Amino acid sequence: MIRSFKIFIIVFTALILQVTILPYYLADPFKPNLLIIVVAYMGLNSGRTGGVLAFILGLLQDCFSGIYFGLNGFSYLCVHLLLNMTADRLYTDSRYLMVLVVFLATIVNGLLHLLLLLIFPNTNGVYVSVLSGLLPQGLVNALVASLVFISPALKTLEDGN
Repeated sequence: MIRSFKIFIIVFTALILQVTILPYYLADPFKPNLLIIVVAYMGLNSGRTGGVLAFILGLLQDCFSGIYFGLNGFSYLCVHLLLNMTADRLYTDSRYLMVLVVFLATIVNGLLHLLLLLIFPNTNGVYVSVLSGLLPQGLVNALVASLVFISPALKTLEDGN
């Protein structure tokens, strides 16, 4: 019960930081996407029920800052399911793997956005902005993930204390 409460507090804090505080202080390609870090962590460490939470996180992000409602929800769900299918083949306790997974999840998330935006006919200038910010966004997310997953606070969360 306490572990679930800690996870809820971490997710709620990441959501508040993502949609309210970080957009005012950081430029767009250098603003970390904290929710994709949470989705990557859940994809490697939770079961299939984490997919519902990943979808809800994407919908919440779309409510506050999305172009099209459901775009982040669907892409977060796809990223979570992809990571969940490969999690049993990997040593998921490695913190270096988490940094690599966050980088790859950011790239896949951006490519899924591009693929899903092909559906809408009036998205002419979006492709250039998404493609130009994809690599810097992935590097910034990997940097933030390296700071988050190296910290001893995460170790106490994993231990359940």
